Amino acid sequence: MIVGAGPQLGFAIGAKFAEKGGFNVALVARSEAQLAAVVDRFRRAGMSAAAFPVDVTDRPSLGKALAAAEEHFGSIDVLEYSPAPTLPDLADRPLVSAVDLTVEAVVPELETYFFGAIAAVRQVLPGMIERGAGTIIGTSGAGSGPMVVPQVANANVANAAMRNWLLALNQSVAGRGVHVAHVALGARIGSGRPNSEPDVIADLYWKAHVERDAPEIFHYDLPEADEFQLADKFRTG
Repeated sequence: MIVGAGPQLGFAIGAKFAEKGGFNVALVARSEAQLAAVVDRFRRAGMSAAAFPVDVTDRPSLGKALAAAEEHFGSIDVLEYSPAPTLPDLADRPLVSAVDLTVEAVVPELETYFFGAIAAVRQVLPGMIERGAGTIIGTSGAGSGPMVVPQVANANVANAAMRNWLLALNQSVAGRGVHVAHVALGARIGSGRPNSEPDVIADLYWKAHVERDAPEIFHYDLPEADEFQLADKFRTG
């Protein structure tokens, strides 16, 4: 299941798991039209996929959508959570710098990135623990921890909360057959840079699912002109 499924990375992750592991793909996002188009791409490629439209900030409806996907496919064995803002979203709730951060600017981001993640995981985790197998992966921009990006404080605060929880959750359930990981992306997906192409990044998710040895994956592929600062603990040399 991909929550926040889009035509680039969402499709690439689903295709990777379908091709390499024979997975069915459940897609969750707000736009019914976008989901229908992505499902059609999967089906034309001979892959099994189904759409479950819902807004992740509507937590009761999110739980129902995931339950419907579980009923449709039998179980959710892998959950990937990566909602992303659209241009209208950014117009309604613009990015806020660290010095300008307010409670009001953070709350909508918490609803999307953190509270939605909790609701999604709570729906599928009991079944994974009962079966003794499962993978949960949460995705955020690298400003959630590996990088310091003060221009995007409201989103990064919420993503940092998700990151912290996923790392703690991994330690809590590792002995019960469930692997939890956080993927921090410092990349402009689909920008033309080879290591920022969706299919290349999707390999990281398959590796996380198969190897199950890293609670966090940091993928950095930004142009040198981008003035971002790495957090001290991630510096080398």
